[in-house]
Amino acid sequence: MIGASLLAGALMVSGANAAVAQAKPTLGPYGYGAVKLGMTAKQAKATGAVVSKLPGGGGCSGWDLKEFPTPKDQIGVYISPRVGVAAIFAAKGMKTPEGIKIGATLQQLKTAYPKIKKDFHGYYVITVPGNKKAYYSFGVNRGKITEYGIALNKQDCFN
Repeated sequence: MIGASLLAGALMVSGANAAVAQAKPTLGPYGYGAVKLGMTAKQAKATGAVVSKLPGGGGCSGWDLKEFPTPKDQIGVYISPRVGVAAIFAAKGMKTPEGIKIGATLQQLKTAYPKIKKDFHGYYVITVPGNKKAYYSFGVNRGKITEYGIALNKQDCFN
């Protein structure tokens, strides 16, 4: 799912909830902050939480979540003209509702998601708890999570 090391995320909060949300950013089960899987590019842009990075030219476009810009050669969010927000990749400090974040151990990952499986690309994947239309994919190196993201099962932006 995460062919190149693609990391990012967004945070769209207001008022008193801002400090709490920033202290505990969560990726999943439906997206990150105001940016939700399935939103059109127009809807995602209207949240004010994303910035365009790579035009789609009729295919998937690349975006970053404003709060978590990625390096020049990476994309934080893919938006498909067919399925909308197709994938969101985690930035350092983000976590899943189950508490998994970049730097967590493989054992912590397996404890949080006992049914997780390794795919043919070498990533650990599982249906997102609470959202059967999406999956998490985790890259693991030397027993630690190095990257992860959430994507629609029907995403059409990458293999």
